[in-house]
Amino acid sequence: QPQFVESGGGLVQSGGSLRLSCAASGFTLDSYAIGWFRQAPGKEREGVYCISSRGGILNYLDSVKGRFTISRDNAKNTVYLQMNSLKPEDSAVYYCAAEPISCFGYLNSGDREFTYWGQGTQVTVSS
Repeated sequence: QPQFVESGGGLVQSGGSLRLSCAASGFTLDSYAIGWFRQAPGKEREGVYCISSRGGILNYLDSVKGRFTISRDNAKNTVYLQMNSLKPEDSAVYYCAAEPISCFGYLNSGDREFTYWGQGTQVTVSS
């Protein structure tokens, strides 16, 4: 069953850092755009960042610009989200998913074209 396995979440103080990993299982991710998403309690899931198959990066969320960085290592079949200067409002379950065509589809259609969703990893930032 193709899916992603997210890891690296945890409890961190405000201003701290975490590095999330998104490992593909059952498929190779090198031909996919990969997006990171998050969902806080009582809120809708929102896109954070996306990286194309060629390494192009598209930001979905202004509030994380300059603090979060997305990268991919196709040899390890893994995508990363480096999160610095974390704030309590970043607390959420973070997910990754694959899009077979482009990162730009999210801007028109939301995340419905993304697939292979994992179980997510919890990030909690204390004030």
